[in-house]
Amino acid sequence: MQIDTLTSDEIGRYLDLTAQATKLAAQNVANIDTPGYRSLGIDFESEMRKEIGRAESKGGPDGKQTAQVRFEDGLVARPDGNNVSMDRESLNLALAQLRFKTGIAVLRRQYQMIADAIRADGK
Repeated sequence: MQIDTLTSDEIGRYLDLTAQATKLAAQNVANIDTPGYRSLGIDFESEMRKEIGRAESKGGPDGKQTAQVRFEDGLVARPDGNNVSMDRESLNLALAQLRFKTGIAVLRRQYQMIADAIRADGK
């Protein structure tokens, strides 16, 4: 996915998905000692593709959509049934932070280009 070709509305949705992924990772960490708790997550790339498809078919993104939260299958569970891995959640949080910084940088660049165009037109 080429983030630098997204519109500001789509970048807003990108940031919303990033925030949702961050909240889920934090929720997983908070439940690391809860017996039977299963790690939750979203398929970020799939959700972003769906959002872009919605935006293209409707002429703009629908801000009311939320990502489908799913259990993270295939993870090794401890004897108490909990499958949260601190290493995995730390990686998820780092990835979310990187995505957030990238989204903000692209959005900032878009607004800077608009401001530059306005200044150039006024000269």
